[in-house]
Amino acid sequence: MKIERKWAMPNRWTFKIYPIRDLLRDEVVSGVNWCDPFSGKNSPAEVKNDLVEKADYNMDALEFLRSRKDGEFQGVLYDPPYSITQARKYGSKKFASMKYWKECKDEVARITKKGGKVICFGWSSQGMGKGRGFDMKQVLIIPHGGSKNDTIVTVETKI
Repeated sequence: MKIERKWAMPNRWTFKIYPIRDLLRDEVVSGVNWCDPFSGKNSPAEVKNDLVEKADYNMDALEFLRSRKDGEFQGVLYDPPYSITQARKYGSKKFASMKYWKECKDEVARITKKGGKVICFGWSSQGMGKGRGFDMKQVLIIPHGGSKNDTIVTVETKI
C-alpha cells in the first residue's frame, strides 16, 4: 500500500486541492464510466449527482445510488459532507444518521464493477473496507496547517 503526505491549502471544493487534483488526473483519467453521488463543483466523473450544485442529477445521494445498476461503473468518487455539521447545511435529517452513510457505501460497492476503483474523501481513512470487498491501494494525507483537519483520501479496488 502506498501512503503519502502532501501539504496543501484547504478549499471547500475538494477537487481543487492540488494533491487531490493530481491524484484524480492519474486515477480517473477521462472520467468516463465514473460516477460521483455528491459531486459539488469540479468533479471529473462522467455521471454527477448533487442536491445543491448543477449536476446531471439533483437527487438525494442514497436515492441516486439505488437508482443505478449493479456493476455499472468502473469507478466512484465518494466525497460526502465530512461531518454531521456539514451535512446539516444540506437540510436533510437523513444525513444525521450513521445508517444513511452505511447504506450509501453499500450502494457504492454494489454499483462498482469488479476490478473498479472507489476513491473516498474525508477526515478518516476508513474507505470502503474489506467487508464490502475492497482492497486499499493508496492513502493520501493532506494536512492544511493550523486548526484545520487533514483531508484524507483512500483509493481502493473492488476484488
